[in-house]
Amino acid sequence: MTDNDKTPALTPAELAHLGEGSLAYLREIDGAELAGRFPGMPHIAPGTKLWAVFAADGRPIMLTDARDAALAGAIQNDLTPVSTH
Repeated sequence: MTDNDKTPALTPAELAHLGEGSLAYLREIDGAELAGRFPGMPHIAPGTKLWAVFAADGRPIMLTDARDAALAGAIQNDLTPVSTH
């Protein structure tokens, strides 16, 4: 049996909920991406760099101008922060 023949350890539904309520993803985000990621946000000029915190399911939690503030926000909400690229 090859690695491709193995049954996945998690179903797609289980994978979608992995880390829910315990993980927060930190990511630098450009002002141009905000409308799609943070519904209802006022327009921010493209090229503006901000830090976003997302729940494990991709739901936006907070937006800030500093990575340290994003990290602190995740920790204050009892979430384990991880960075994405």
